[in-house]
Amino acid sequence: MPTALIRRPSPRLAEGLVTHIERTPVDLALALDQWQRYVDALHGTGWNTVEVPAIDECPDSVFVEDTMVVYGDVAVIARAGADERRAEAAAAAETVAAQGYRIVRIDEPGTLDGGDVLKIGPTIYVGQGGRTNAAGFQQLRDAFAPLGAEVRAVPVRKVLHLKSAVTALPDGTVVGYEPLVDDPAAFDAFRPVPEEAGAHVVLLDDDQLLMAASAPKSAQLFEGLGYRPVVVDISEFEKLEGCVTCLSVRLRR
Repeated sequence: MPTALIRRPSPRLAEGLVTHIERTPVDLALALDQWQRYVDALHGTGWNTVEVPAIDECPDSVFVEDTMVVYGDVAVIARAGADERRAEAAAAAETVAAQGYRIVRIDEPGTLDGGDVLKIGPTIYVGQGGRTNAAGFQQLRDAFAPLGAEVRAVPVRKVLHLKSAVTALPDGTVVGYEPLVDDPAAFDAFRPVPEEAGAHVVLLDDDQLLMAASAPKSAQLFEGLGYRPVVVDISEFEKLEGCVTCLSVRLRR
């Protein structure tokens, strides 16, 4: 059974960092309900979930994807580009180690957020220009190259993380909302989508895509390509530059 790591939202969620959008009020009760529905959607499509211990003092800690990148049997534990988020990594590292992964850590001066890393088979794209720096990119490359991965740097200047701009379909096609993608030509295959949130998909299996309710036109596009969207409302997390990928770490498919 495929497994995903998740982390319960902090009661301080509304204080989370925002960088490329204006701050708007966050409804914590609604966010908790939306998070549970996200978890239920994973369970309903055959996924097991493992909870990373909550860290109430860290507002952004629900965005657990940023704490690590997994490939093969290795989990690279991130060193967050924002100082305020670095405390999130320790418990996440312990949790993924308990799942049998070998641990490698990004060390100073490197910074890396998991949301800047898009894996497509043996090709790993890493966004640079925001939370992830050149030293973090090089350390990630050094960790995964021995496993057969090709690690490529791509620019990120218009959004918080690479996966705020692009993700990929099961066939390897990168999807993105073109006004927010710095260099569509950096990817081997690119398909534009009509909404910003349509750029964010989690691959549940070979044809099911977990995606946000705020991208109905993109869901229709994916249906036309033969995929089955599984739609969840994550409006409160979108107010903090979050998306469906940020809320879990997918370990095995």
